[in-house]
Amino acid sequence: MIPNLQGLIEEARSGTVRRVAVAAAEDEHVLKAVQEALARGVATPLLVGDKEKVRAIAREIGLSLEGIEIVNNREGAAISARLAVNKIRSGDADFLMKGFVSTGELLKAVLDKEEGLRSGQLLSHVAFFQSPYYHKVLCVTDAAMNIAPGLDEKAAIIGNAVAACHRLGIEHPKVAVAAAVETVNPKMEATLHAAKLKEMNQNGTLSGCIVDGPFAIDIAVNRKAARNKGIESEVAGDSDVILVPDIEAGNMFYKALNFLGGAVSAAVVMGASVPIVLTSRSDDERSKLLSIALAACIGRRYPVSK
Repeated sequence: MIPNLQGLIEEARSGTVRRVAVAAAEDEHVLKAVQEALARGVATPLLVGDKEKVRAIAREIGLSLEGIEIVNNREGAAISARLAVNKIRSGDADFLMKGFVSTGELLKAVLDKEEGLRSGQLLSHVAFFQSPYYHKVLCVTDAAMNIAPGLDEKAAIIGNAVAACHRLGIEHPKVAVAAAVETVNPKMEATLHAAKLKEMNQNGTLSGCIVDGPFAIDIAVNRKAARNKGIESEVAGDSDVILVPDIEAGNMFYKALNFLGGAVSAAVVMGASVPIVLTSRSDDERSKLLSIALAACIGRRYPVSK
């Protein structure tokens, strides 16, 4: 199990270094992250996009393109996304990264029924945080993809997060289903979902983890708060994964951890046939590097590129 997110870099550097296909690579922020990943031995890039624009940005930031494959495309970001996906399908790259392309266009290429990266699973955003106020790495899901997931979607989101945890050596992750209160209230859907997800875990429908809830966030991450409220649970105060009720709660929690809580983060989209690095422009350079490292580590579950 990785003790901190820095461990992602060491893990990604071990063994065969993975190759990342960057869709619409003519993006300064993304190329800086790629530059750092290359310098650290975390991943090697395959760049897809307007070659002249890529070269111009590379010169500006001091990125040597010697030995780096660039697939030239001047027909727009949507075509670059399709070409990057094709490179993964052909075995020339191991995971995907979003460049100067909209999330919608990227996901359209990923979810194409004939030429995409479908796996039959729901796509969901999985973020890992290292906070100075928590005793271990914490996963939060889903803060970016699914707007208002129903019960089945939440089960799939848990499944994706658990798969990511397993790959990082967290063998039996403790999943806290978050809500505003710790009791089941028929008027609060999040609490009803929590009770059902806990039941699904107990009967084996949701496996490979321990699920409990509903828990308010303080109960999920603080044992003293749990004791004060008389809550006895293996998950309370020691959560590995927090399942948020919807994208609004997830987005607020994600950004509060990063911008107010002093946390560093790494995130990927799970559920496709390979991990996808989909960073925000508000994410700092360290977060982007760690996200590439996270995808490289998770990507070791799949056959290495040619």
